[in-house]
Amino acid sequence: MAFTAWSYMWRTTAVHRWEITGLPSEDAAPELPVEVDLEDVQGTADGTGPLLHRIYRTRIVGSALGPEELVERIAADLDRIAPSGFASFQKVDGEGPLGLGDEYVVRMPGPWDGPVRAVVVRPGGFRLATLTGHLEAGQIEFRARADHRSLEFTIESWARSGDRLSNLMYTHLGLAKEVQLHMWTSVIERVVKLAEGSMSGGIVITTRRVEEARLNGEDTDETSQRTKRRLAELSQRRVNFDSSRVSEYTRSAGWHVDDMIEPLPHEPSGPPLRGGVWEVTRQLLIDYQVADPDVVRAVYRDDAPLEGRDMLLVIRFLGVRFGVGVRIGMVYEEEREIDGRRAQVFGWSYRTLEGHFEQGEMHYQVWKWLDTGDVEFRLHAISKAASSGPWMLRTGFRLVGRVNQLRFYRQTCRRVRRLTESELETRRQAEAA
Repeated sequence: MAFTAWSYMWRTTAVHRWEITGLPSEDAAPELPVEVDLEDVQGTADGTGPLLHRIYRTRIVGSALGPEELVERIAADLDRIAPSGFASFQKVDGEGPLGLGDEYVVRMPGPWDGPVRAVVVRPGGFRLATLTGHLEAGQIEFRARADHRSLEFTIESWARSGDRLSNLMYTHLGLAKEVQLHMWTSVIERVVKLAEGSMSGGIVITTRRVEEARLNGEDTDETSQRTKRRLAELSQRRVNFDSSRVSEYTRSAGWHVDDMIEPLPHEPSGPPLRGGVWEVTRQLLIDYQVADPDVVRAVYRDDAPLEGRDMLLVIRFLGVRFGVGVRIGMVYEEEREIDGRRAQVFGWSYRTLEGHFEQGEMHYQVWKWLDTGDVEFRLHAISKAASSGPWMLRTGFRLVGRVNQLRFYRQTCRRVRRLTESELETRRQAEAA
């Protein structure tokens, strides 16, 4: 861990990390092929804890290699992409370049060694499955593809912890998580060098997390009984401001009024494309993927309709967690005309409830301008410190809340753009496979 921390301190590669809530139907590991020996293979069903579907992706420019040539170089000796002094790939079964059924042990300092077997080998990519004794249970795939005079290299994994101890280190303590992150980002850096090119845009890491209860088809809310009770109690709370006077809540009246616009990838002019930018972002908004779960986690009933839904927002700040209530009001999908231009708009808003340290209303929207095809994420908020509720929270918000509020808004805009781009790329790769 000391080596990992030191390496992080001196890392210059830009790493963009995003985590969203996944679904069993969309994030399940690929089926294991029947033509390979599956004895001792640890599938995700053999693991414990949440399923983490993770994609590490980078773009390589200036390389003379094609995707198949790059993967061939990697497969010739997997140890060439291992971060020296930190990990190594040691072949224990099989000779020569990577072949179907070959077995390796990924050796790392401490109790991190992991046996794996090659279960898919094809031009442009290969996939490894974990074996008995590995800290994880699942699969990991390495692949490359040509894309607009560049190479896109991707590592995609589907994994759960191999046992309860591993789950403790990864999910609860975060030790194995940081070791793993350092491992695979370092591997990508070495792949870029092996390709004799340079990295463009850093490394984007998207994690789709599926909770264990959801995998088992059980109650998906794994929060404490106390949190569940607090969520249920929100139905008895009122909005903590006069929502009929929203038009009067201006800056001159002492309210914060914030509007932010984040450009998203472009679409052709006309109505939103099926499965395109606007529709992908719309689904992110419906699923409340807009907030970083390390900062704000929403607890709500999955079976509750979006309009009128109560949400308990569990906020983390300076190591402290506290919950506040909001209620979703308007949900709208309509065509609007602004200065003679037509736009397709989807959005929803929520209002703060009694006990919240703020009072106000927040809108999340996705717009598509039909004449140009420009797509935008928009955030509109009116707010000020609440006049009632817990004194400590209200005082804290008055002292440091505004700075952190604006930071949250900016992070939300960037997050929506990155998640939209990542989801579009994932779909494009799935169609090309």
